[in-house]
Amino acid sequence: MKTMLNLSLALALMGTTAVATAQTPPPPPPAEAKTQAAAYVMAAGASDLFEINSSQVALEKTQNPAVRRYADMLIKHHQKTTAATMAAAKKAGMNPPPPALAPGADASIAELQAASAGDFDRVYLAQQVPAHQAALDLHQSYGRDGDQAALRMSAKKAVPIVKQHLAGAEKMQAGGMKNGAAHRGM
Repeated sequence: MKTMLNLSLALALMGTTAVATAQTPPPPPPAEAKTQAAAYVMAAGASDLFEINSSQVALEKTQNPAVRRYADMLIKHHQKTTAATMAAAKKAGMNPPPPALAPGADASIAELQAASAGDFDRVYLAQQVPAHQAALDLHQSYGRDGDQAALRMSAKKAVPIVKQHLAGAEKMQAGGMKNGAAHRGM
């Protein structure tokens, strides 16, 4: 009985630890964004804006030069992909509103802002991986199945950029950022 009580206590404590260290990834785009122009433009803009905003927090909070370079790269690249998506939308005859964060993304940004200095890089990268996985799926899907040619082309051009970002986040998350060595020259 005492062993069972100790096991229960240990499991309860592990559950508490898991909650305290959870990372809140931004919400995935809606399914219709993979095929419908208006939904794609909104989802791509929201994804880019999350990357820009979260990376601005990273520039303020990280002490790691590799994470700083990565965040700076994301800001620059996602500003360019946003401009390309908006230009493609206008070419397709649309008049899209400026990008806005997806509902729920604010929780991810708040989690970054609240992260301690010791946890920040881990939390940031733990958000970047699923965010870029979702963005990659969005752009690949719309590039293949989207209903507007100009936006399909823009989506296809975004794919290698997002793949680069995803690979960088995964590499740093796996320990490739020690001593600021990751992402030189990006």
